[in-house]
Amino acid sequence: MKSMKRVIFLCHGNICRSVAAKWIALDYLAKHGLAGEYEIESRACSSEEIGNDIYPPMKAALKRADIPFGTHAARRLTQSEYDSADVIYYMDSSNLRYLSYSFVDRRHVFKSICEGMPFKEIEDPWYTGNFDLVVQQLKACIEKIFA
Repeated sequence: MKSMKRVIFLCHGNICRSVAAKWIALDYLAKHGLAGEYEIESRACSSEEIGNDIYPPMKAALKRADIPFGTHAARRLTQSEYDSADVIYYMDSSNLRYLSYSFVDRRHVFKSICEGMPFKEIEDPWYTGNFDLVVQQLKACIEKIFA
């Protein structure tokens, strides 16, 4: 039996970008018959939003993009989750710094979710308000990652 590949999306608080990436990925994988090949999670770098749901403007942007989502409670990345991940996709350079300082054994190659894209980072819409742009960019990234 083939084991599932464990993918974790990481952002600052786990209420906007990483959780949106998770639901976008799950939707993409389901539509392409790949759902059984991956375990998809989303996590935070910080503990600021632990337990919080998806930020309401991000929920609205996901709805406008016809991305189904379920319940959520923000969680910070743990050592055991780090150890069991096959790949961890980060959203920006701040997330990469967190990974580099917090998990020094460097077992994993951390990957930018934007690798090969015309944009270098996924901006934090909590600060910019660009929720629809972030969803569009994440959809493009997810398609490239799983195609």
